[in-house]
This record gives sequence, structure tokens and C-alpha cells, in this order.
Amino acid sequence: MSQHVLQAEALTKTYRSGSGSLTVLDNVSFSVRQGNTISIVGPSGSGKTTLLGLCAGLDVPTSGVISLMGFKLNAMSEDDRAYIRNQYVGFVFQNFQLLPTLTALENVMVPLELRGEKHVRNKAKELLERVGLGNRVDHYPSQLSGGEQQRVAMARAFITDPKILFADEPTGNLDDENASHVTELLFSLNKQQGTTLVLVTHNLELARKTERILRMKGGKLMEEELVGA
Repeated sequence: MSQHVLQAEALTKTYRSGSGSLTVLDNVSFSVRQGNTISIVGPSGSGKTTLLGLCAGLDVPTSGVISLMGFKLNAMSEDDRAYIRNQYVGFVFQNFQLLPTLTALENVMVPLELRGEKHVRNKAKELLERVGLGNRVDHYPSQLSGGEQQRVAMARAFITDPKILFADEPTGNLDDENASHVTELLFSLNKQQGTTLVLVTHNLELARKTERILRMKGGKLMEEELVGA
């Protein structure tokens, strides 16, 4: 039986300002097994991006427990959470988040260099070739299209062989053709590497490519759908 790589137990996130407070996540619980693919959908303001941030250890819940790879993130310091992310987690964001002063190749190399690993250039080149950018390794982000930038971001996410990949609206800034290409690459790389995928999206067509869909509304988990992709 595969293990749970992610477990959320009664997650609540409340922001306080002055005399008021806003609860953006309300008692959310779910778990994800190793190698599974899951999407989180819902309207703007439903809490899905906040939930993703808590699951990845980018923030901590007001109450509840989040376990990633067996580590209870809410009990850890910010530095320790950053270490866990660096060891086990990959990210793909809507706005790419590439470093503008680095080439495509250098951007892909960064996560392994942050680990202190040497001789990472060949692995980065190989990944860029796998995403169809073998001839763009020396280009800077400003010289690449949106679709090409997202493919660089995917190569960067997968270079650490992450146990779990968090993707936040990965096709949100792309036209239909590029979105389709990026989606195909994302699921192909994910399957090849056996990565667990947690995907936040407005796009139901994209969500249905995962095995499970969690529907959020008003900070609550409303229902779960098994797609069986």
C-alpha cells in the first residue's frame, strides 16, 4: 500500500486585522498518497491557493496539522520548513518566477546548486531537451515566450526529483496552444518520475486529468470527485 505523502487535518487559516478577522480556510482535511494526482478547484477567494501554501509549508495554519513526507510542518521553524521544501518539493507557478538575470540553463540549475550539488549542468541540459528547449539554453527569460518560460519552470521543478509537485494555475497565463503543450509535458514528466501532483486550477478540463478533484467554496472543502484518470 502506498504511503501518504501529504496529510491535512482540520486546517483553519484566519487573518486578523484590527478588531475583525477573516477565515479563509475552515476545517479542511484530506490526504494524498504517493504517486497520486489531485486537483483543487473553486472560484476566486475559495481558499484553494491558501490551502496550497499551507500544504507546501509556505505558511502555517491558525489551527490544524499539516504533514508532508511525515514531517509536521506547523511544528517546524521557517528555516526547517524551507529545508523540507528544498529536499522534497517542486513548484510550478502561474507567473513562472524565473530569475531574469539568469539564462534558461542557469535557472534550471538553481535548485540543485542551492543544495550544494556540483556538476548539475548536464542534468539541467537534459531536462531542457526533454521539454523541447535544448536550443534555448542560453536565452534569458525576456527572450522566451510565455510557454517557453513555463517549460523552463517545469524543468527547474523536476530537476530535484521532487516527491511532490505543487502547481498553482500552471496554464493560467498561456494561450490554448501553449496551455495544451505545457499540460502534456507536466503530466508526462510527472508520470515518468512518479511524482505526487497537487494542482490548483480554475480549469475543469485540466482538473479532470488528475485522479481526484477537491472542490472548495468559501474556505470549505465541499466535495471530492474521483476521476480515475
